[in-house]
Amino acid sequence: MINTINMQDMRYMNLFEKITGVSTRFCFKYNDFIIFIVPQQMISKAIGEGGKNIRRMSEILARRIKVVPTPNGNYDIKKFIENIVSPATFRGVDIGENEIVVASAGTQSKAALMGRDKKRLFELQKISKDFLGKDLRII
Repeated sequence: MINTINMQDMRYMNLFEKITGVSTRFCFKYNDFIIFIVPQQMISKAIGEGGKNIRRMSEILARRIKVVPTPNGNYDIKKFIENIVSPATFRGVDIGENEIVVASAGTQSKAALMGRDKKRLFELQKISKDFLGKDLRII
């Protein structure tokens, strides 16, 4: 699986590394957030004392920032997706046999997850395909 990084994402990752001192290879955009994926043990360093690193990046980029830990297993994949879409919630996330992640949600949550013209759904499917290597479906 080959993932390409555009120049804007590269700039975001370089700024993140300069401010936090934590190197990352993954940066996504979802619902007007810029999401950085870092190892679990580096989360507190990336956020900084009292969230100062995230606040500083948010001020510089004029966008909201999230830092999410790297998933290690199937349970972590569920937690990973929940962290990305929070505050929207799922009833459950199941990983099917054909490399498909199936997320079940209620009517209100489903609408929040899909967004207008399914914009958020397409963003989340792209993240799932690029980072996890799995297709995502919301039912």
